[in-house]
Amino acid sequence: MKNLALLFVFLASSAFAQNRSAFDKPNVIIILTDDQGYADVGFNGSTEIPTPGIDRIAKNGVVFTSGYVSYAVCGPSRAGLLTGRYQDKFGFSKNPLLAPKDPLMGLPLSEETMGDVMKKAGYTTAVIGKWHMGAHPTLRPNERGFDEFYGFLSGGHDYFPENLVLEDIDQAKTQYDGYKTKLLRNTERVEETEYLTDAFSREAIDFVQRNHKAPFFMYLAYNAPHAPMQATEKYLSRFPNIKDNKRKTYAAMVSAVDDGVDALLNKLEELGIDDNTLVFFLSDNGGPTSANASDNSPLRGFKGDFFEGGIRVPFAMQWKGVVPSGKSYDHPVISLDIFSTAVALAEVAPKNELDGVNLIPFLTGENSGLPHQELYWRNYAANRFAIRIADSKQISDSENIYLFDIQKDISESVNLYSTQTERVSRLNHLVEKWKKSIMDPVFMGLLEDKEYSKLHPDRFNK
Repeated sequence: MKNLALLFVFLASSAFAQNRSAFDKPNVIIILTDDQGYADVGFNGSTEIPTPGIDRIAKNGVVFTSGYVSYAVCGPSRAGLLTGRYQDKFGFSKNPLLAPKDPLMGLPLSEETMGDVMKKAGYTTAVIGKWHMGAHPTLRPNERGFDEFYGFLSGGHDYFPENLVLEDIDQAKTQYDGYKTKLLRNTERVEETEYLTDAFSREAIDFVQRNHKAPFFMYLAYNAPHAPMQATEKYLSRFPNIKDNKRKTYAAMVSAVDDGVDALLNKLEELGIDDNTLVFFLSDNGGPTSANASDNSPLRGFKGDFFEGGIRVPFAMQWKGVVPSGKSYDHPVISLDIFSTAVALAEVAPKNELDGVNLIPFLTGENSGLPHQELYWRNYAANRFAIRIADSKQISDSENIYLFDIQKDISESVNLYSTQTERVSRLNHLVEKWKKSIMDPVFMGLLEDKEYSKLHPDRFNK
């Protein structure tokens, strides 16, 4: 029955499925950027920062115009993406600290990663770029389902190789010393010579070249355009008309990612596997406009918010031959759906219950319903919750309630709370029900750096 269901999905539109085997397990690539603004891709209307490489994904497939992530900052958002589950269900509710001696500071071992599950299906798996799921040896990528790792463990990193002066993470003395460590290839430190974004693109293309004859899963987690704002002249010179230095550097950093995406798509085509590879592109959260000069327009808010500018992100995917090209899909979807989609196509069962859905039937037209009746968010520290249903979005905390007709008011400019009491009551009921499924954080977060260090005076000692 499972094979018959999968066959029906693949053949749901015969015009898009004529040249492939319905039973091939497709490769899966996730391309994730860090702190990229909603408006800073061509497929969302950017003219100031051309992104022809990234836009190829949208032209070849679908743009999710209401595409969300599960949190408004990077650590919890990435935990949700990598597990397919609301991260509050397993206590990953804060940005983890750099604490290499703490086996609890990161993704709990109770959770399967997407790497774990895809390996069970026979896939070769890789993480390239930013990890941020824990620095303790038991929490690192090679112990969490990934055959290959090239990147760094902390929440951010310098881009210029000459700045990478720490031989290993055990030389760190502060939270942000992690930005200065040499990169890891699996468990060994390496000497990188290229601009960091270019290095990650190089490694991604190499991984595909070496593994294209069998199913693979690659999580390409760029740290651009996250601070520090650093770019090479190659990319800066493309934007002579941008006078604001921060915005110019940001544009250059996005352009570097775009070059890498373009080269990766070229490699898929060169190897003849582009029609058997799902490629997802999204940002881990909205742009922090003051920190990196990103642009979230027409959305309200920015990174850290539960306004749309914090959680609605540029989000596109392609699967040539199955998902129709040039498609725009406006029903709400979330990053958690990527995991569910991949494991459904790989025909493998995860041990934990997932919160996402397989998107393919919705994109081929087999399923005309809504992927989700509700989507949820929690900010534990602020005691703030948000819920999105088809036509409404509500944000509530101890001081305020905001209710928006989100389909008509994408900029969240009109608060309907005082005039829509029945709708508020219904949404509050749904949130209260969801609260029963989540738990308190299992580790201290980035905002508690000093307090954590006082409680753990040997945090960085050998």
